[in-house]
Amino acid sequence: MKIVVLAGGTSTERDVSLISGSMIYKALKKNGHQAILLDVYLGYEGDTEGIFERDTDWAARVGAIAEKNPDLEAVKALRTDGAKNFFGPNVLNLCQSADAVFMALHGANGEDGKIQACFELLGIPYTGTDFVSAAMAMDKGITKDIFKAWGIPTPKGIWLRKGEAESEKVPYPCIVKACCGGSSVGVCIAHDDEEYEAAKEEAFRYDDQVVIEQYIEGREFSVGVMNGKALPVIEIAPKTGFYDYKNKYQAGSTVETCPAELDPEKTKEMQAVAEQVFRALRLKNYARMDFMMSKEGEIFCLEANTLPGMTPTSLLPQEAAAVGISFEQLCEQILEFAKERA
Repeated sequence: MKIVVLAGGTSTERDVSLISGSMIYKALKKNGHQAILLDVYLGYEGDTEGIFERDTDWAARVGAIAEKNPDLEAVKALRTDGAKNFFGPNVLNLCQSADAVFMALHGANGEDGKIQACFELLGIPYTGTDFVSAAMAMDKGITKDIFKAWGIPTPKGIWLRKGEAESEKVPYPCIVKACCGGSSVGVCIAHDDEEYEAAKEEAFRYDDQVVIEQYIEGREFSVGVMNGKALPVIEIAPKTGFYDYKNKYQAGSTVETCPAELDPEKTKEMQAVAEQVFRALRLKNYARMDFMMSKEGEIFCLEANTLPGMTPTSLLPQEAAAVGISFEQLCEQILEFAKERA
């Protein structure tokens, strides 16, 4: 198959997306597909004739992952027409000429349903969930409302617009995070009023809406779901601090155990909640749900990730490996959904 692996973009998770895209690209090539790795925002300005037949090392274009948040203004400065057209040169033409697009995008303008909606209108098959469920899952405020309606255990909290007064106060310590952010960018823990105001200011840098919720002290887990069926539970234990951007993507910063060392009944409970979240948000193909478990053993679902990372340290590939699914097989199973959509 001719596959465009779509990565990059202008979200705070740009660098992570490029690494995911590189890994996926290499796996698809190994699987025998004619694949190209394409930055959705920067595109490709060269000759596209026979581009899928060329044996180009597209992955070599991707640099090492940054240790801090990407300089998005520098990326945007590479194009003069970016404000008028998000898609880079030849992106839509190449996606339309491919048999499918493998979505390796993370964060805004990629994981929020906008590109998926465009692809639906253009008849372009793509991996991952559809535009409606992607949009719902991306917005942590909407997700929280749906969790409450479905009785899904989640930390108590509120969502707040910029400039709006709080309707209620979440007790300290609390978590403040951008409503539509990802990779823990714009996420802070506040223990007092001073930290709380600083945390809100930081979160509002990334979004006009923030979620403020109770801080759950305990163990952190994640559960991938493939076509409605939960994978093994993985535990995430950062060596220092919490599971922030650095701890997520710097090798050796976090101890990850899969399958997690949990009571079998607690494992089944967490997997059942993950599958319930998959249904509640109308998700399709695959996703990953993040959890906290308090010291008392109570489970709380934090959010759903509709395009989870596919980097060397990402969680979903580790969960799949625990049941004998190699990275190449995982990519092929995800791609199968796009084939069915076509």
